[in-house]
Amino acid sequence: MMADRLRLLFVADGRSPIALNWIAGLVSAGHEVHLVSTFPCQPELALASLSVLPLAFSAAASAASRGEAASGLRWLIPVGLRTALRQWLVPRSLPRAAMLLQAAIQELKPDVIHAMRIPFEGMLAARAVEQLPNAPPLLVSIWGNDFTLHAPATRKMGELTRLTIHRASALHADCQRDVRLAQAWGFPAGHPTMVLPGGGGVQPEIFYPPHEPHPTAGAPMTVIQPRGFRAYVQNEVFFQALPLILERAPQTRFLFPTMVDEAQAQAWVRQSGVSNAVELLPYQKRPQMAELFRRSQVVVSPTTHDGTPNTLLEALACGCFPVAGDLESLREWIDPNVNGLLCDPNDPQALAEAVLKALTEPELRRRARQINLQHIAERASYPVVMLQAQSFYHQLAGK
Repeated sequence: MMADRLRLLFVADGRSPIALNWIAGLVSAGHEVHLVSTFPCQPELALASLSVLPLAFSAAASAASRGEAASGLRWLIPVGLRTALRQWLVPRSLPRAAMLLQAAIQELKPDVIHAMRIPFEGMLAARAVEQLPNAPPLLVSIWGNDFTLHAPATRKMGELTRLTIHRASALHADCQRDVRLAQAWGFPAGHPTMVLPGGGGVQPEIFYPPHEPHPTAGAPMTVIQPRGFRAYVQNEVFFQALPLILERAPQTRFLFPTMVDEAQAQAWVRQSGVSNAVELLPYQKRPQMAELFRRSQVVVSPTTHDGTPNTLLEALACGCFPVAGDLESLREWIDPNVNGLLCDPNDPQALAEAVLKALTEPELRRRARQINLQHIAERASYPVVMLQAQSFYHQLAGK
């Protein structure tokens, strides 16, 4: 057994590829890793223990993921309303869940508790340690829209965000912006923080550029939107931009992973008259996503809220040129007109012009590719990131 082996308790959505990718790095390093998942899951990890502590909506979401009757309800409820319902319902289920998590903490006696995102895993962990004497250090991960979308949504969400930040011993953020916002929400400036990609970084054995970075002469160019169907992704605006792009670049093809069953996306395709240029695809595993990225020349992330998107980093590692919403967090990675383009994600014309610029300027794409591959190697390589993370855990545990 390692002399510096840690006992780590994760509170996370055990279905999330982001959370599982991070946790896998600690498991493979030989630490004793326990997972309390807020959703039913069966991760293929050598965990010391796995327990499910569902919150409101967890059971319905789990059924939907299995294609059961609840899935019909999920597709009928617009994504924005689904988010609002969770923001209203889940806080009311936290007190009972916190008591159960508190009992698990007392039994396991972890060196560090790591809650992965503020709503609702961080809120749950904060409530659990609130009345727990000699509680272990609580590390909370901030995900891209925790402060900008969820915290201001309702008075209760704001209160629970402040409680979480107040109870946290340390923070993990994927951008410097969220460290600044955390301090604005009450996190003491002197407390420890680490800024590392939220999913543990990019696995170089999976995400790497194609051997031939440029399409053959006359071949269609491919644009991928990997962000799926979320309340803060401006999919409707992007679909409105597609005819504008195709008018000047008619051979362009567009890929939309995880959207094959989204009725609203299907309607937008019909309304825009772009069905011949669009592929709505099912969920893709990581190797499949890497192949799609290598097929694509441009990746589009049309979001109004974000930290550092893991799919964006993976796309950069595969040589894609990024077009994204003009957000403070993304300027930590993208220098406009140097290694990517940033634009107003609410403006179809602005999105279209940015994508067209990326498609029609091969020298810009070439220069950006070199810069972005270097950024990924230096700042987002999975082995490098996970070594830094382990050092941070040992610091928190006092080992």
